[in-house]
Order: sequence, then C-alpha cells, then structure tokens
Amino acid sequence: MLRARILAPAAAVLAVVAVFAATAGRGGEDITRARLERAIGPTFANLYVQRAAILGKPGVTVASVGATASCDRGGPKVPDTGPGPDWICMITFTDDRGQRQEGKFEVQAHADATYVAGGPSKLVGTATITDTHGNDVPNPAFEFDGAFDPDS
Repeated sequence: MLRARILAPAAAVLAVVAVFAATAGRGGEDITRARLERAIGPTFANLYVQRAAILGKPGVTVASVGATASCDRGGPKVPDTGPGPDWICMITFTDDRGQRQEGKFEVQAHADATYVAGGPSKLVGTATITDTHGNDVPNPAFEFDGAFDPDS
C-alpha cells in the first residue's frame, strides 16, 4: 500500500514531464521563414504608421508603407527554421517621405512563436523621438516585438 502511494505521484510527475518535453520540442519546428515573414512585415508597417503619427506626418498608412520582409536564419548553410537570435530580415517599405527603403533587421525568434526585432536607426530613427508637443517618447519602430501564428 505504501509503495502504491509513492508510485502514483511519481507516475504523475513523469506524465507531466513527458507532455512538457513533447510540446517544448515542437516550438522550434513551428518557426519557419514564411511564418516570420508574414508576421514581421505587417507588424513593422503598423508601428511605422504610429511613428509617423507621433512625428505629426499625416497620410502615412499601412497600405502606403507596404512593408514586406525577406528573412534568413544564419546564412545559406543553416535551415530557415527554429528559434534563435541569428535571424536577419530585410524589410522593404515606403518611408514617410514616399521613398522606397530597405533595412536589415536583427531578429530573435523564440520557441513560443514570439520575436523581437531591431532595425537600423538611419531608417527608423533613434530609440526616442520628439513628438509634436516637444516631448521625447519611445520610437515604436526602433525595436519591437511581435508574434506569429505557429499553425498558419
């Protein structure tokens, strides 16, 4: 009877560990180039529109920004899947002056289908920008995080 009381909790712990191990490994396989590209372009466009509004530049819309991304993980010899800090996404977009731009964004993709991206300050500005009231505020397009659908 004592043995049954000890084995039951141990079996429950093993079951939880097995489920965690099965789902933990799955996250890396769900991170793909296509999923990251589909997520980062629209996220950047939305944040660039917010940046333009802060700076008082009217007429900048998600459609006018038209951001697209082309991502790569670690070069030609590394598969474009899985989590890691070695993703690079080239984002092409139209800036608030109507000029087509392309910038290299360093991306950290996480196993939980989230990412953090940072771009070149020469294209998106510094970490803080001055709003129309003269206040220094965070630049939403400087460094941003987002998520992607791991099942899409």
